[in-house]
Amino acid sequence: MPASGTTRTLRRAATAAAAAALLAGTLGAVAAPAQAAKPATPPGFHPELDYAGSTVPAHEGRGNAHAAAADPADTASTFAALAATQTKGMDVSGYQGNVAWSTAYANGGRFAYVKATEGTSYTNPYFAQQYNGSYNVGMIRGAYHFALPNVSSGATQAAYFVAHGGGWSKDGKTLPPALDIEYNPYGATCYGLSQAGMVSWIRDFSNTVHTKTGRYPVIYTTTNWWSTCTGNNSSFAATSPLWIARYSTAVGTLPAGWSYQTIWQYSDSGTLPGDQDYFNGALDRVQALANG
Repeated sequence: MPASGTTRTLRRAATAAAAAALLAGTLGAVAAPAQAAKPATPPGFHPELDYAGSTVPAHEGRGNAHAAAADPADTASTFAALAATQTKGMDVSGYQGNVAWSTAYANGGRFAYVKATEGTSYTNPYFAQQYNGSYNVGMIRGAYHFALPNVSSGATQAAYFVAHGGGWSKDGKTLPPALDIEYNPYGATCYGLSQAGMVSWIRDFSNTVHTKTGRYPVIYTTTNWWSTCTGNNSSFAATSPLWIARYSTAVGTLPAGWSYQTIWQYSDSGTLPGDQDYFNGALDRVQALANG
């Protein structure tokens, strides 16, 4: 039976309404495209305050300060002996701002590590002044990455680091890229990872840096953190030089696998800008590490 005029009118109205809804939905999708996800960051993110060793005093104290107060002469002689056989250097970050590199060189600094990145959303705004400035006064310098293993994979952070200053060239003045892996400044000490998970994350980072630069990263850590969060894993000693943090007059026990440290960060203040470091050898050994 043919549709009545009223029925045909209702059908046309429904069809028009459906078409209008479809059109509105389509135009809405065009006008408001989905936004790309922003890089994950911890709550209260403060990368300008995070640097190699920024979490160490709160967890491990400053043993060197206590030793100096107890016997300043003994402490001075200890570090004078180190200076005779090792190479003095420093590490800096955005926290130091523009560094007076000529003054640092005049005060004995011969190498420097400079923070380049943190996670996958921060680059040091002073990186160029610090990285190029140290090079220009004659220092051997390198870049480091402050790890946040709970926000993205090791490979993702390694790629971000290498793309934002963490590269390497065999020019005799560029140290291997370095991984700063220490206490979590935003929460759980081990970033919520199991020991096996942390080892896997570090290996992922390390292998990616090696693939992209030809060098395995120097690893910055403390013995206590490494033991707690990796189960004192010994496998990285075969490829990565150790940069150990211990604020005392002796380097102390090292993480498993390493029989010696390449760099010792022994204080977070001193005559040089930023943190104070000794390279375990004369300047020609620093150059040898730079050359690979």
